[in-house]
Amino acid sequence: MTSDAFDDSLLQQWVGKTETVGARVNAVTANALAATLDRPDRFDTGAGLPPLWHWAYFWHAAPQSELGPDGHPQRGGFLPPVPLPRRMWAGGRLTFSRPLRVEGEATRSSQVKSVSSKHGATGPLVFVTVRHELAQEGAVCITEEHDIVYREMPQPGAAAPAPKMAPVEADWERSIAPDPVLLFRYSALTFNGHRIHYDRSYVTEVEGYPGLIVHGPLIATLLLDLVQRNLPQARIASFSFRAVGPLFDIEPFTVCGSLDPDGRTVRLWAKNIRGELAMQADAVIA
Repeated sequence: MTSDAFDDSLLQQWVGKTETVGARVNAVTANALAATLDRPDRFDTGAGLPPLWHWAYFWHAAPQSELGPDGHPQRGGFLPPVPLPRRMWAGGRLTFSRPLRVEGEATRSSQVKSVSSKHGATGPLVFVTVRHELAQEGAVCITEEHDIVYREMPQPGAAAPAPKMAPVEADWERSIAPDPVLLFRYSALTFNGHRIHYDRSYVTEVEGYPGLIVHGPLIATLLLDLVQRNLPQARIASFSFRAVGPLFDIEPFTVCGSLDPDGRTVRLWAKNIRGELAMQADAVIA
């Protein structure tokens, strides 16, 4: 498929499309996520939900008959019907005004902000940005812009893009072993049916990856978790991240962070065992 094959006028019809989803920020999910992340926290009614944990809520339970071959809901509902098989959580920008409270009712109001296509080094690409506002008790708690990228399957024998190396010096580091159990538990908590995270035959034989892929939002959550482990009293005001390369369950990876001299900005990154950059991020402390 070439970029000329895209019906851009059709995809542009999704710009401005909205949806609102309600959810109860229940303690069961929060405590299960804490266990999955190896945190000692236990959440009761009224406790504040840590940053990025909202990704375990507000999901849409699509009927089994409405799923595509990759395990995701078929396209053409809230998100545009992009005719490319691979989709990735490419990055995002978030601000945290106040924490969501456990056992409180909340809403997520979403809007497709933009849809754009281009032809990159690896073929056609489509970028979709969705803006979310999460509110509780009439007040906006979190604003988020979520970037999604769609791409073609790689051509047989095509060379992989040259990796970017991660920074060497870090104030904090933590090694993560992303075994299939961790990936399954996170998929279950976020109701993520994408087969690249749990179906080894699919991800290796159909999509051509060497192993199960670690979720982008899980890596981002582990980066902020590193800040919270090392600066437990810090309040995160904003967070931005960008996926650079995939991580797989066949080897450990490392989350790293360094506090800027200003004492407010934390530079964060994730790298594989060869030191290649997988995700980079910035967190700002209030």
